[in-house]
Amino acid sequence: MIFLNPKEHAREYPDKKSREIMLRTIEFFEKKGKKQIKEDDHKKVWYADFLDFVKKDKVFATLLTPSGYGDAEARWDTWRNCEFNEILGFYGLCYWYTWQVSILGLGPIWMSDNEELKLKAAHLLKQGAVFAFGLSEKQHGADVYSTEMTLTPLPDGTYKANGEKYYIGNANESPMVSVFGKMADTGEYVFFSVDSKHEKFELKKNVVDSQNYVANFALHDYPITKADILLKGRDAWDAALNTVNIGKYNLGWASIGICTHAMYEAVNHAANRKLYNMYVTDFPHVKQMFTEAYVRLMAMKLFALRAADYMRTASREDRRYLLYNPVVKMKVTTQGEDVITLLWDVIAAKGFEKDMYFEMAARDIRALPRLEGTVHVNIALILKFMPNYFLNPAELPEISKQLDPRNDDFLFKQGPTKGLGSILFHDYRIAYDSYDLPNVNIFKEQIEVFKEFLMNSPPDADQQKDTDFIMSLGELFTLIVYGQLILENAKIYRIENDLVDQIFDFMVRDFSRFALQLHGKQSSTPEQAELCMKMLRKPAVDKARYENVWRHHVLALKDLYQMNE
Repeated sequence: MIFLNPKEHAREYPDKKSREIMLRTIEFFEKKGKKQIKEDDHKKVWYADFLDFVKKDKVFATLLTPSGYGDAEARWDTWRNCEFNEILGFYGLCYWYTWQVSILGLGPIWMSDNEELKLKAAHLLKQGAVFAFGLSEKQHGADVYSTEMTLTPLPDGTYKANGEKYYIGNANESPMVSVFGKMADTGEYVFFSVDSKHEKFELKKNVVDSQNYVANFALHDYPITKADILLKGRDAWDAALNTVNIGKYNLGWASIGICTHAMYEAVNHAANRKLYNMYVTDFPHVKQMFTEAYVRLMAMKLFALRAADYMRTASREDRRYLLYNPVVKMKVTTQGEDVITLLWDVIAAKGFEKDMYFEMAARDIRALPRLEGTVHVNIALILKFMPNYFLNPAELPEISKQLDPRNDDFLFKQGPTKGLGSILFHDYRIAYDSYDLPNVNIFKEQIEVFKEFLMNSPPDADQQKDTDFIMSLGELFTLIVYGQLILENAKIYRIENDLVDQIFDFMVRDFSRFALQLHGKQSSTPEQAELCMKMLRKPAVDKARYENVWRHHVLALKDLYQMNE
């Protein structure tokens, strides 16, 4: 149930329509076959066949239309959207990408009070349209403070839009591009909607060389009326950040899908190949790399699933998801890179072959940590929550698994984006103290030394400005949050103790690695360096546990799934 297998997809779905969408999507890709997917990838073919399927089955219309704006079964349901994210990533990042940037483009629309534009978006979704998010600019990236797109008011009450946007997916086909800019007269932020087919919309070029179209576009005196304006002022600013809050979470799920497919392919190859008169999977180093890749992937999925529970139950009074979301974006995606590297070290040259899914996986997995805010941007955000996380635990409701079929209303009513430092969290020790396992206990000891570091040798004013120092500190804090939600979800999904403790084998080693990095920073003080050395620990060795995970979890994947040719 945790590990996706499209050939035996028996996931728990609360309604018939959700199951139908997932199975029909799997059917589309399996019928298309790996050979055609790879050929389209190499020839950089626009995925019109996929979008035709989306239109015919009203897939995006069902999944991305909030309740009340579409058919009875349409709703914005984060849990089932996670399922769809994973399936698209499993078959190819290009298919996931057109879905992802549609989510971003729809964010400001569903967050606005412009009912006419909402109804228009719902109608276009039914027609199979894709959407675009016009935020980034060539010179400023996602630095929205510096946007040069302007909306100039005219005497008759209309406006003219001028400026360029860059890195804008789907902008070649989107009938509604949500564009972020400033009012030329007041500097006030604004979101407005434009049509990529309008004569005043110049599609300058595709800035990437892939199946996707990631546009550089320009608006030249593009006519805008009040009916085209989505949001203004602080509301527009908040919508930009809140849309990214929703969208960046999906990148972790793309990584999970990619890694899962690559894992099947790598295990199938190695377990059926003999070298030096023994199967490749009998070599100790291969067993170790496969086991490491598997438990890292399991941890990725357990965390991302749990983060979705907090997204679905969020409210103005409970915004814990604002910590967990950037951890999905930053940690799950970088872990995905580690998983692919481990698998690649096993299959070696096979990973370059043009007929392998792995060739795409090895290329595409690198993109995800570098989209929707870099790792560094998300670590800086994560660190804002650290004081309250450790020092001010609150009595907050315990959140159960959130699978029920309902619309996630709050995601489009998140409100102001300020005040992150005041957000409270439940006591992280509840999750850690619910387990008495060797590596979990070692990890808890490392946490205590880290807290001692923060209390007795905290970063001084200069170190707080030293992003190189702060990044390593942020990696350590992120690992603690990561472990907490993994343990919470391991209970919910009844993950066996051997697998949980094998996950914490790498968690202990990773904590030691980042502590050693912090120790080696130029600006670390002797006191800080000494505490970093106290964080270095070796995981508990248990050969029986390791063999159990290897045989009954990792090697058990052999010949379990292979994509239709």
